[in-house]
Amino acid sequence: MTSTPAASAPRTPLFASKLPAVGTTIFSVMSALATEHQAVNLGQGFPDFACDPALIEAVHQAMLAGHNQYPPMPGVPALRQAVSTKIAALHGRTYHPDSEITITAGATQGILTAILACVHPGDEVIVLDPCYDSYIPNILLAGGVPVRVPLTPGSFRPDFARISAAITPRTRLLIINTPHNPSATIWSAEEMRTLEELLAPTDVLLISDEVYEHMVFDGAEHQSAARFPGLAARAFINSSFGKTFHVTGWKVGSVAAPAALTAEFRKVHQFNVFTVNTPMQHGLASYLAEPARYQGLPAFYQAKRDLFRAGLADSRLKLLPSTGSFFQCVDISAVSDLSEADFCQWLVREIGVAAIPLSAFYGDGFDQRVVRFCFAKEDATLHAALARLRKL
Repeated sequence: MTSTPAASAPRTPLFASKLPAVGTTIFSVMSALATEHQAVNLGQGFPDFACDPALIEAVHQAMLAGHNQYPPMPGVPALRQAVSTKIAALHGRTYHPDSEITITAGATQGILTAILACVHPGDEVIVLDPCYDSYIPNILLAGGVPVRVPLTPGSFRPDFARISAAITPRTRLLIINTPHNPSATIWSAEEMRTLEELLAPTDVLLISDEVYEHMVFDGAEHQSAARFPGLAARAFINSSFGKTFHVTGWKVGSVAAPAALTAEFRKVHQFNVFTVNTPMQHGLASYLAEPARYQGLPAFYQAKRDLFRAGLADSRLKLLPSTGSFFQCVDISAVSDLSEADFCQWLVREIGVAAIPLSAFYGDGFDQRVVRFCFAKEDATLHAALARLRKL
């Protein structure tokens, strides 16, 4: 009688990671710490207040009207038309809703899709540090080579000499972000024109991340890439309804691009998400019919910025300019000798407020003693945070 060997235990096959250097994001880490220590969370960039009930009702009515099945792959026509109308009114450029505007599952998906559509293995992609944390993993997933060019330390202005020096025959794409996360700066019209001139003799494509487009303060205007013909002709312009209308969990955005770029974009889009939530698209289309609903956002967020800045005016935290987005950066040099990351850990545990170290947005962890707060919060939340921060 022959014996059979004992069956081996089931084994999970291992494989080489496509993102070996990627771990848990700083936002998840700090939010978890904030929860653990019952801290006021001014770290992660999302509002803690409700959206307009009229927007909820518009989505509700869309559901009742039967808009619950797949929409067209590029997005609900009425929403694409509403986006086209808004861009034309604000920036003077008309994108055809059928061939040049695509509704995405949030701006993050729009950025990934644009990168996957145009970046081939070995292509170089220029990113400006500090940058939003999805850019680099997206480039790596496409097989691209990230080329980090620092913004000017302290002012966070673009350094065009360094950008120019970084452009090579292998450069496929440049990513810009205005209003800027994390520094809360905005690009000027002159800077956009300088970029337009710099890229004119090249075939470099552009991703313009404009998710905070309606959060620009002190009477300034958002300088969209759509305003500059030489940029618009090569740009994927990313916007976010979630950021604009305080519904970040809905994950709905849009990408505007010339027809030739949009055609390539949609080849990827149709196979990574195919379509986006139908009733929310119909609700957003209806809601956008009243421009005042986004035209009033600069004043709304500026009031929150001003409240937060006034509350820190007499503290030892040095306020940096906040000209756009819903972030406020501060220099911690007069408060602590700790690194940015260690200071943020200490701040949660000992003071009860969560912030994000700017070093987390740099590839090399560059530490300039600056941390970022989010003021897109209820006034009561901001007052609670300020009462604790005044202890510093």
